[in-house]
Amino acid sequence: MTNHPTPPFETPRQEMPGKTAKMSPLPDHGEESYRGSGRLSGKKAIITGGDSGIGRAVAIAFAREGADVLISYLDEDDDAEETKVWVEKAGRKAVLLPGDIQHAAHCKKIVDMAVSQLGGIDILVNNAAHQASFSDIGEISDEEWELTFRTNIHAMFYLTKAAVPHMKPGSAIINTTSINADSPSPHLLAYATTKGAIQNFTAGLAQMLAGKGIRANAVAPGPIWTPLIPSTMPDDNVRNFGKQVPMQRPGQPGELATAYVMLADPLSSYVSGATIAVTGGKPII
Repeated sequence: MTNHPTPPFETPRQEMPGKTAKMSPLPDHGEESYRGSGRLSGKKAIITGGDSGIGRAVAIAFAREGADVLISYLDEDDDAEETKVWVEKAGRKAVLLPGDIQHAAHCKKIVDMAVSQLGGIDILVNNAAHQASFSDIGEISDEEWELTFRTNIHAMFYLTKAAVPHMKPGSAIINTTSINADSPSPHLLAYATTKGAIQNFTAGLAQMLAGKGIRANAVAPGPIWTPLIPSTMPDDNVRNFGKQVPMQRPGQPGELATAYVMLADPLSSYVSGATIAVTGGKPII
């Protein structure tokens, strides 16, 4: 409980989608702590939202486990370049591709680039997400509702549909859902609804792809200290972020990396249709 920063936090308010360098305290993505052991040697991975937060932590861990990665992100070029540096320090290839995953054509471009630049796809991590806070349903515009669904769940379908034909038996799909799928926060109504859909999508997908030898699982984070927090939540929520869970602090992105590695590891060959909770002690039902 005391190895990582605890609230209250004084991180400054940011514009969406937020920048890592402007956060205080800075998130820990496992830059100095993660040690690989070759569990993903020779694998090729796509990570959406790989520029920062959970996605950066997963990219670092995958690279140190021996995987090359394509990092898909919206437009946060500085953050993406920093992630690339860490991947290359691990001796692995990093391909950066900015763009909006709301659109099916861009999702197909991500898959095509992974095939051409990495030589294939063994792991697909559907991690990118949009969220915004509202205190009343009347404040949520139709456009905001549609944006959240297009980014969080429609893109997951587009990417998976495009990637599966390139995935061989033994490949893995890992989707980032949330504790909000089971315990929805009312001020994150649109976001929480998509996270419930992701959990259901993953459970059905695992059954659909079992015959192809492709596994599908999900990770359900609790409160995690990423740029999304100071750029999308009210000041008081940011100040006290993470107090609501038994560990009384937010998780750091690096604390989730091992869950993604485990689900990507070929040795986890009987794990499919599962949701792994990383929630600081708060159970999901």
